[in-house]
Amino acid sequence: MSNKFRRETICIQGGYTPESGEARVLPIYQSTTFKYGDSSQMGRLFDLEEDGYFYSRLANPTCDAVAAKICELEGGHAAMLTASGQAATFYAVFNIAGAGDHIVSSATIYGGSSNLFTVTMKKMGVEVTLVDPDAPEEELAKAFRPNTKAVFGETVSNPALVVLDIEKFARLAHSHGVPLIVDNTFATPINCRPFEWGADIVTHSTSKYMDGHAVSLGGCIVDSGNFDWEAHKEKFPGLTTPDESYHGLIYTKAFGKNAFITKATAQMMRDLGSSQSPHDAFLLNLGLETLHLRVPRHCENAQKVAEFLQDNENVSWVSYPGLPGDPYHKLAEKYMPDGTCGVVVFGLKGGREACVKFMDSLKLGAIVTHVADARTSVLHPASHTHRQLNDEQLVEAGVKPDLIRFSVGIENVEDIIEDIVQAMEAAKE
Repeated sequence: MSNKFRRETICIQGGYTPESGEARVLPIYQSTTFKYGDSSQMGRLFDLEEDGYFYSRLANPTCDAVAAKICELEGGHAAMLTASGQAATFYAVFNIAGAGDHIVSSATIYGGSSNLFTVTMKKMGVEVTLVDPDAPEEELAKAFRPNTKAVFGETVSNPALVVLDIEKFARLAHSHGVPLIVDNTFATPINCRPFEWGADIVTHSTSKYMDGHAVSLGGCIVDSGNFDWEAHKEKFPGLTTPDESYHGLIYTKAFGKNAFITKATAQMMRDLGSSQSPHDAFLLNLGLETLHLRVPRHCENAQKVAEFLQDNENVSWVSYPGLPGDPYHKLAEKYMPDGTCGVVVFGLKGGREACVKFMDSLKLGAIVTHVADARTSVLHPASHTHRQLNDEQLVEAGVKPDLIRFSVGIENVEDIIEDIVQAMEAAKE
């Protein structure tokens, strides 16, 4: 589809345009492999000299169509799906940073991403410096090193709801000759398009709002095509020097603006797997078709819940960027004027024990690991997703011990609020 179409239309029709007599709905190409009658053509496919499908770990028509839709929504140049959001984050970074390299990341990010950077990738020889995203630019600049290869952050952090100053981080990254990678999972391209503010690469856990129904794990990497790898070729030899596993092919020379995604597919996915299945991509596409309808409802409901909590005597604090008094309200108005996300975080008087009792007393909201789907859900990160972090690391990540992550669904908001009220009363007993 042409980029002249608006996001609502892209959600419905992007990525797949059937020809006469073809299926109106995106088909599931449920096949591991694809047949060719010419041996030389198969050889050209393996040498990346010709486009085509030969094994679904590397490329599949269903997955490519869905990746193309997300790419259109973000206003990007090229995209690829992965088996999970975690895989998308890992591939986006490891595609350009290896042993002996360094990255800079906002400290207020998803606990799994933080653990990936500080534990697993550290074992692989990649160092990370976690920075306070609210620090002034001159302070943040001190985190960069000659071997820094990328900067990472989240548009709206999970679970602290810190809004990233994308332009500030983009300036810092580009002044040091590296790309800015932004996880846009919570905002989605319905509320924020980071490329318009200077980001270079966007990642998603499509398992969240994009899928919307908690049925399909997945991730996506979108490249803007704007970062000039050749201008900083000494920093990115994986893209700008010969790849001996493909007979000396140089990605930037052979594929131009497609270099980053081609390498992530042909090298990262080839060697590490983590490909999304065609069936999961099909389910994801069904979710994307209603993304533009669901996200505004999530935000509308969350705003009402946040306002209710702000005025409730049982609540010790509440954080939601949509609230005028929130520290990130101005940044949210700048980058996400139509809304941020459907997640509200708060604490109850009585501390950690009261929070646990509250969650255990909910009837409509369910305690689940997941977040950001159609159903209201709740989690206590300090006890669940972030339990691997000590108290100091929790504070650094913006997670208070009494923080309740309340993912507001698209049910009737009065039912959601009534459930909160009865759970608060039960927690007092």
